[in-house]
Parts: sequence; structure tokens; C-alpha cells
Amino acid sequence: MIVVSTVDEDFRALPLRSVADAALAAAKSAGATHADFRIQRIITQSIRLRDGKVQSVADGAVVGLAVRVIVDGTWGFASHAELSTDTAARTARDAVTVATTLRALNRERVELAAEPVYDDAEWISPYEIDPFEVSTSDKVGLLAEYSGRLAAADGVDHVSAYVLQVKEQSFYADAYGTSLTQQRVRLHPQLEAITVDQSAGAFETMRTLAPPAGRGWEYVSTDATWDWTSELAQIPEWLSEKVKAPSVVAGPTDLVIDPTNLWLTIHESIGHATEYDRAIGYESAYAGTSFATPDKLGTLRYGNPVMNVTADRTQEHGLASIGYDDEGVAAQQWDLIRDGVLVGYQLDRVFAPRLGLSRSNGCSYADSPHHVPIQRMANVSLQPDPRNDVSTAELIAKVADGLYVVGDKSWSIDMQRYNFQFTGQRFYRIRNGQLAGQVRDVAYQATTTEFWAAMEAVGGKSTWQLGGAFNCGKAQPGQVAAVSHGCPSALFRGVNVLNTKSEAGR
Repeated sequence: MIVVSTVDEDFRALPLRSVADAALAAAKSAGATHADFRIQRIITQSIRLRDGKVQSVADGAVVGLAVRVIVDGTWGFASHAELSTDTAARTARDAVTVATTLRALNRERVELAAEPVYDDAEWISPYEIDPFEVSTSDKVGLLAEYSGRLAAADGVDHVSAYVLQVKEQSFYADAYGTSLTQQRVRLHPQLEAITVDQSAGAFETMRTLAPPAGRGWEYVSTDATWDWTSELAQIPEWLSEKVKAPSVVAGPTDLVIDPTNLWLTIHESIGHATEYDRAIGYESAYAGTSFATPDKLGTLRYGNPVMNVTADRTQEHGLASIGYDDEGVAAQQWDLIRDGVLVGYQLDRVFAPRLGLSRSNGCSYADSPHHVPIQRMANVSLQPDPRNDVSTAELIAKVADGLYVVGDKSWSIDMQRYNFQFTGQRFYRIRNGQLAGQVRDVAYQATTTEFWAAMEAVGGKSTWQLGGAFNCGKAQPGQVAAVSHGCPSALFRGVNVLNTKSEAGR
């Protein structure tokens, strides 16, 4: 595998250091006790096809500089689209003015956890083919060819295809001497087959389960990391079976949940719940709070002792993986839940001291040069069985009467990340340890601690897979971040299953 190993020359050619030096010097002379600086460029392209024909191709680019300062214990922030030394200095002075103005309203003096200096460091995410070096016509052609495979099958009335590509580049510098240049690429490809029942006025869908990933175009164009050939061949059969499947019988049910579904439950019930800013109320006006408050740290029984969850900013191909965060903190891995007990949170340099920690675990991120960095989610993952490589089939074999859940779909969770319900792409009946065809109209419902306490066993490392999303939202003004969640297959006992058709009164 040949991995891209250098940051694009056209980004390097920008006046990164001279503009940073001008901003940091101006901030210091204006009275800032802390100053950091970013130049950020985000390039995007989305392609959509419907029945093999192009619906839209949208290209975008955002570039700008941002200056963040602390004056008398108060934050100030300002940004600009122009990358010049004069503009950078003026923007830095504007940030100081913001901090000075806000000082009278500030009730919590800002103190930052210390971090070593990293001089002229560089990090590039691992990928082989830069999607922005592949012609749009070639990308459209591949999606059209994939669409044609689905459209040719009996029972498939329509096909949609989509890929979102992002290249994110940044230069960070601060008044302590750190300077960092980073580049990462990510993709989200998806195809969906649709069947329509004209007489009933109803339709059903089945889509690919390839998760978004920190990879290049090789992820879409080959079967090396995702078996597109097999999945596209099987989707029409799965869809046909789903249409004919009987409705589920509601009630307490044993579940074997595939990583393609469980990642989302992890995201909502663990990932968000262990964001420290949320846990102490900083997101209560918009995205909610958390039942996992700091007074429970070290004592809250989150789930069964087989439950071990880590946060990781270094996971290969993870969407939230990075070399250094937007406060210049080196990427790390750490425990959130150990042996079923809450033991950690996701933090930035402001919140680490409030929890009594000497160092941030590197969770600061801004989705634009024109947004202030905030605490964002790391790749939060459930760990596999460390002793035995238990297969999904072996977990299914432990179930006399239950369901096997594959793929994510809709979900709902309360503002404290406690009461929830999730649906899926496919649900298979399990009878006497064997799969016995699909059922439909399924959702599973629980509280977070009940659900994870019901997890009796986790699969081994061969079942472990990264899922994830591009669109995790947070903050006011709103910001969007991409994040991955790895997990094995897992066995849960006696989870409440709902019949969604009955619940909807149909």
C-alpha cells in the first residue's frame, strides 16, 4: 500500500508562518496572556445519482484564519477570510477587544492545562488515492456502474447513489512555540435500492452498510477494504426478503447486535454522555445534558463487567483521528468505561483542570476557521473480548429465541442520553441458535444503563468494525464533526423490542 505522505504543496505555499507570527505578535502586544492561531482550509465534493443519472455535483471550499486569545482570564475570538499579515494582526486585536468587552460578564476564569511544545510537527491521515485528484467524470462513472448492478435486479424500482468527500488542512501555532501542519481525507459512500408497492402506496429500502471512513478513493473503487461486489449482489435479495417478512412480536427479546448497528447506540448513549462539557451543563441550552455526571465518576455502573470502552484520537482511519487537536494537544487513547464502570471523560484544555487533571486528552475541534474550537467527540469504541476471538455465529448460537440486528436506521434518545430506542436495516429471527429469516417493524428500547447491563458477551477482534457518521452536531452556533465508533458483535439478554407498526397505530 502506497500512502500519501506529504501535505499538498498548494496549502504549504500559503503564507502560514508569516501570517501566524503577525497575529501572535499583535495579540501579545495588545495584552493577551494566551494566543493561538489557525489557518484552516476545508475542500468538499458531494455527488448524487438517481437511477444512474446525475442529480447534483456540489464542490465547496472554505479557507480562513482564526485567532483565539485569553485576556484577564476571558476568551476572545475573531476570524477572517483574507490570509495576509495586516489582516491577521487586525484580527488578533479584534479578538483581544472581544475578550476585554466580555470580561465583565465572565464568571469563570479560564485556566488551560499545560501541554508540551511541538515545533514544526506534521501529521497526515493514511490514504492511498486523493479523491480530489480523481476526475469527477470517473467518480460519476463508478457510481453509475454500481447503480446499474442494483437496478438490473428484479424487484428494484429505483437506485440512489451518493458520495461525500472532504479534505481538511490546517496550520496551528501558539504563543508558546508550537507549530503544526495537518491534512486528513474522509469519504462517505452509499448506495440504496428502493422497491415500490404501487397498489399499497408503500415502499421499502435497503442500502449499503459501508461506513464513512478516513480513507481515500481506494475505499470506493476497490473491494480491498469493503466488499462492494458481494454487498451489491446481495442487496436485492435482502430487500425482497424484507418486503415479505412477517411483523415482529413485541416484548423482551435476546439480541445479537452487529457492529453496523451497535456503533450508533454507542455514539448516542456513551459518546455524547461522556463529553465533559455536556455532563456539567454546558450544552443544556441546545444539545442536552448527561445522566453520567462527574459525581458518579469511578462509581457509576454503566454496564456489564465485559464492557470496556475507550476514547481514541489515534485510531487508524477513524473519522475523529488527528495528530494534534485544535489546541495543539497531541492525540491520545484513554478509558471511558472499564469493567462496566465510568472512569473517564472527553476533555479539552479548559475542562481538564476542572476535573483535577493536569493534561487535556485532546478533544478540541472547530469545523471551520470561522468557528471557535469546542470540545468534540473522540472515536469512542467498545472493545472486543481480549481472551477469545468469539465469532458472531457463536454469539447467535447462544440464543434460543431472539433477533440478530444488522445496519443502522432511525433512532431517538432523550436529552440526558438515557432513554432511547433504535431501529435497523435488517432483523433476522434467531431460533435455536440459527438464523431463521427476516422480520420487520422492529425497534429496541431501553435506558442506557439497563441496556449495557444486559450485554452478556462481546465478540472477538475478528468481529470488530469501525462505524461512524459525518454529521455529529453540537454547539451554538452549530458545528458538525465526523466521528467513528468501533465495536464487536455483542449479545444482549431480554431487551424490550417494540413493533413499530403497532406503535404507529397502523
